[in-house]
Amino acid sequence: MTFEEFLDAFLAWAIAFGKQLIAAILVLIIGRFLIKWTVKLITKSKFAQKTDKTVVTVLSHFVTAALYIVLVVIIIGIFGIPTASVITVIASAGVAIGLALQGALSNIAGGIMILILRPFRVGDFVEVAGNSGTVSDVGIFYTVLTTGDNKVITIPNGTVMGDNIVNYSTKDTRRVDLVFSVAYGTDVERVKSILLEEANKHELVLKDPAPFARLSKQNASSLDFTVRVWVESKNYWTVNFDLLETLNNRFEAEGIEIPFNQLDVNIKK
Repeated sequence: MTFEEFLDAFLAWAIAFGKQLIAAILVLIIGRFLIKWTVKLITKSKFAQKTDKTVVTVLSHFVTAALYIVLVVIIIGIFGIPTASVITVIASAGVAIGLALQGALSNIAGGIMILILRPFRVGDFVEVAGNSGTVSDVGIFYTVLTTGDNKVITIPNGTVMGDNIVNYSTKDTRRVDLVFSVAYGTDVERVKSILLEEANKHELVLKDPAPFARLSKQNASSLDFTVRVWVESKNYWTVNFDLLETLNNRFEAEGIEIPFNQLDVNIKK
């Protein structure tokens, strides 16, 4: 082959490859646009409006991943590589990767279980794997919580489904439990009366079930009283802090002693 023949062959290949490259870039741009449009269509559809937000979020993640795989196969086909072989390679690679990434697969399985069982939804306040916060996202691999002080915690879905989940947002009402200690010798009925009076005065405390206050424990240095009131879930912390402050001030005004730990020491000569 002469140099001129080599040059002609190279130019022909370069032109053909250039056309394939331009076509692949166009398909990539259009494909990405269509994927985003499809996902947006799903999230804004009537189905999404009627379906739980968590389900829509996880579904959009799965659809995005699947469509990107299809897009990659199409682009590879543009370069003349047999797509059947590519699919076979992807399947084989998937098996190999699956064996190497068993933890990742367990996270995917966890995401599917969250989607099916729905132990929580986006926007719920939960406690899971030793962390508590508001569920801000449920992905294919991870669940994301936002804490009260605005920290973001990312927890693998496998860990989420393998641990106890406490959902504070499922029920409309919650019970506030508080314990107050007073000195021995204090009138028990008087303390109960004050506790119930202040609990009933709070405008956010529900009347049914009625507030509860009883002597619950005789400690070494104090009498412990338990106060229980029911509130709407959204008002839990407001009522909790309000009663702590109000009852502390009321005890001071009434001259009720809040004791410190005491120890009697007998010295034998």
